[in-house]
Amino acid sequence: MSLRDEVVAAFEAAHGEAPPLVVRAPGRVNLIGEHTDYNDGFVLPMAIDRAVWLALRPRDGDEVAVHSLEYGESRSFSLERVQSRDTGYEDAGWIEYIKGTAWALQDAGHGLRAWEGVMAGDVPIGAGLSSSAALELAAARAFAEVSGLVWEPGPMALLGQRAENHWVGVNCGIMDQMISAAGREAHALLLDCRSLEYELVPLPAGTAVVILDTGTRRGLVDSAYNERRSQCETAATHFGVSALRDVSGQSFAAREGEFDEVTRRRARHVITENERTTAAAQAMARGDAAQLGALMDASHESLRLDFEVSSEALDQMVTCARAHAGCLGARMTGAGFGGCAVALVDAARADAFAAQVAAAYRRESGNEPSVYVCRATGGAAVVGAA
Repeated sequence: MSLRDEVVAAFEAAHGEAPPLVVRAPGRVNLIGEHTDYNDGFVLPMAIDRAVWLALRPRDGDEVAVHSLEYGESRSFSLERVQSRDTGYEDAGWIEYIKGTAWALQDAGHGLRAWEGVMAGDVPIGAGLSSSAALELAAARAFAEVSGLVWEPGPMALLGQRAENHWVGVNCGIMDQMISAAGREAHALLLDCRSLEYELVPLPAGTAVVILDTGTRRGLVDSAYNERRSQCETAATHFGVSALRDVSGQSFAAREGEFDEVTRRRARHVITENERTTAAAQAMARGDAAQLGALMDASHESLRLDFEVSSEALDQMVTCARAHAGCLGARMTGAGFGGCAVALVDAARADAFAAQVAAAYRRESGNEPSVYVCRATGGAAVVGAA
């Protein structure tokens, strides 16, 4: 039974009728462009066929009520008493992402109607595939539909980010919410993190994207993230610009001797990663899978050596992936120190690649991996009634 069928069946069992609305919002994987977002640079994510699903109906009153099949619990909150985190944040957990989305929508001046529903998702939690953004955009889509709001992916993504930053308390960039809102079937999205302008670019014909979960989770990522961010800001200040996005490779090469070794390597990663990301979008536009794969390989080496955010498990997974004849390129994806790698693979060999790389990594590392052959999907949408 699909997740859509599961939430519909659970809704019918709970409420005695079919849900008038079913919405879906996807997780994502970033193909290339890591640690560039907070440097006002470029990222290239795609929405994946793992998502959060909500079956729902509008209800009278001000109470939003949701049952989670994953957590086996029902939670609710009052739209009239949603407050900012500073004064009203009490309960941790999954409901806070929905509550925070309601707060962000109301704070932006939108009048909301209450609803009740059943939700389920298959975006792995903690793997760096944006399960939180998927939940925020599914909730935003639900509120928009029952409240008669115009759905605009960009503004809704910003409100999802606002919920994550100011209600949940995670200082994420805009990438996760934007791709969950604006993804398109068979495409990735080149996003300018400064202007928020984006361009949809097609995946090369005959390729598949495979997510390789190392079975390890990120440790010390918050302190390392803050340290890397500070190092990037120091380098930008030295160049007299607001962000490293404004420094060309040529300008960096002329002045890199002015930096200490660590700051030099951090800046070099960001500057070259921005160039790789825009080059990757150009390669995709002309269907050049080999070049896209080569850029992904180079990205991993830069993240491993210059930005130093890889891990033994991620390096082992990437090595196993590259050893397979069907692999065109592979890299760690996400903040680093654990989580997932991503590979571009010959589509005809994708299933064999997944099985063989999982087995090789298991032997090499002793960890239990999860491997997903993914399809690029559309962003948050109403997918019909039951």
